[in-house]
Amino acid sequence: MGRHAQSLDALIVNRIRSRYAGRVFTAADFLDLGNRHAIDVSLGRHARAGTIRKLARGLYDVPRRDPHLGLLAPSVDSIANALRGRDAVRLQPAGAYAANLLGLSDQVPMRIVFLTDGGPRQVRIGRLQIVLKRTTPRNMATAGTISGLVIQGLRHLGKQHVDDRTVQKLRQRLNANDKAQLARDVRFAPVWVARIMKHIAEGAEGGRAAIR
Repeated sequence: MGRHAQSLDALIVNRIRSRYAGRVFTAADFLDLGNRHAIDVSLGRHARAGTIRKLARGLYDVPRRDPHLGLLAPSVDSIANALRGRDAVRLQPAGAYAANLLGLSDQVPMRIVFLTDGGPRQVRIGRLQIVLKRTTPRNMATAGTISGLVIQGLRHLGKQHVDDRTVQKLRQRLNANDKAQLARDVRFAPVWVARIMKHIAEGAEGGRAAIR
């Protein structure tokens, strides 16, 4: 290995230790240190040495081990942040994952869906499958906000499965700023979801009929 490669390897390791402990990273996070090919080669060397772990094509982390659980998987949020930064796209949690993040479902899905304004793709990390689905500008208008999460979580549950308990749970979970955001973003939601968002934001009381 040449002196330049050794120097690049050291720079990458130093950055990983200072910035990426517990986080997923990609080659794009090091492009200021060298050209893309050199970065890829260096990351490959570190992966083979066990300094870092290759999770999937282009995704890496520093392996962490629990004395009881063994090798730990990275968080979905960390994987999503790495994909978002690398591909310069927006991501919006959807489906069962959105409902779970809101506390509307106890199920932690092994198939995680994100809506995106980038290209569709799938990433497998162990048993976890992350699916990026390209969607419309309207669906991405609230990406990354509490409104986007509520819209997608309610859509997953479906109109027939949303009742006053659902409304009350969200009303208790969201703070005043969240509710104000919902009120501003009702125009981006389907009609039935917009009606529920208004009730959450306004703190309206009432039974099942009030949100229909």
